Amino acid sequence: NQPTQTQSTKETNKGSGETAQQLRALTALPEDPVLLSTWEGWIFVPCALQVWYGMIHSLPFLSFSYSCQEGETKEVWSSGHHLKSCRAVVFSEDGQKLVTVSKDKAIHVLDVEQGQLERRISKAHSAPINSLLLVDENVLVTGDDTGGIRLWDQRKEGPLMDMRQHEEYIADMALDPAKKLLLTASGDGCLGVFNIKRRRLELLSEPQSGDLTSVTLMKYGKKVACGSSEGTIYLFNWNGFGATSDRFALRAESIDCMVPVTENLLCTGSTDGIIRAVNILPNRVVGTVGQHAGEPVEALSLSHCGQFLASSGHDQRLKFWNMAQLRTVVVDDYRRRKKKGGPLRALSSKAWSTDDFFAGLREDGEDAKAPEEEEEEVLKESEDDSD
Repeated sequence: NQPTQTQSTKETNKGSGETAQQLRALTALPEDPVLLSTWEGWIFVPCALQVWYGMIHSLPFLSFSYSCQEGETKEVWSSGHHLKSCRAVVFSEDGQKLVTVSKDKAIHVLDVEQGQLERRISKAHSAPINSLLLVDENVLVTGDDTGGIRLWDQRKEGPLMDMRQHEEYIADMALDPAKKLLLTASGDGCLGVFNIKRRRLELLSEPQSGDLTSVTLMKYGKKVACGSSEGTIYLFNWNGFGATSDRFALRAESIDCMVPVTENLLCTGSTDGIIRAVNILPNRVVGTVGQHAGEPVEALSLSHCGQFLASSGHDQRLKFWNMAQLRTVVVDDYRRRKKKGGPLRALSSKAWSTDDFFAGLREDGEDAKAPEEEEEEVLKESEDDSD
């Protein structure tokens, strides 16, 4: 039996409806919360409940649940255990514990479900604590404003390691996959490499011209990328930490925070309020994910499902950006050089208030081809171990 015209029309409409629903689900974003102060630090919880936690300057830190359904993003609990502003938060691997550090020099461990304080380490450092990194369910690392680094085991009293090799604040830290080497980015412009198994310093890199503000591993651990206060990304080869192998200057006043999206792509937050998507080797600014309307971007965090990037800025907003399309972007070794000063490509519907979600993901050949706007030039960028 041949289907009637009415049946075919219904099936077509049904298919179109399902496609529209899938598209809405792909581009759906949680609501952007607004608070009364600047966010200091926060992170997505590593569990299926999709709960994130925010820390805000001079106010109690808050717990929110987020949802793409309108009106479903809401506060779960709040706490004011720290005496001064909270600067960093990190979850245990099972998502049941929350560790926080503060300007009051204390380390707190809280229960995620109720927000109850389970342990307090007062005067954990002699200076305000600025950074925090989890090693495993029991061990964590903290860095302070004067360059001090301490390794802690929550089952024991006192630090396992206490070192002060940097001359300025510890801005960010990262671990190798084996959880043996600790990488530190410092305000003295040096990348530090510490062996936390043997509890010793391996080396400090030569100082760069600006503060190193962030550090992350890229290219499956073969490269280390550091953001700087001068808007430059410095690249180091693994096991070649003494000097940079490459550097990439962005058209940004600074790089205040950085988060990897894939092994090749990362997002940076800058003082100019723009969140840039950057490809590493070949070094390329792919476009902009979003912005905070001219206000500095304070922090970035990627959800564990990889779908959402959250950003906070001095505009006192926490914003969500959809990463589904950016994660599919592939940058080859050939590119078209655009005239200096041209606008960045929009990589999300909210980036420059554009209405076309996929506009920034079109091939360069689909962009405007006016001679005065672009100059075509094929460039080849080689990538090898000597980069």
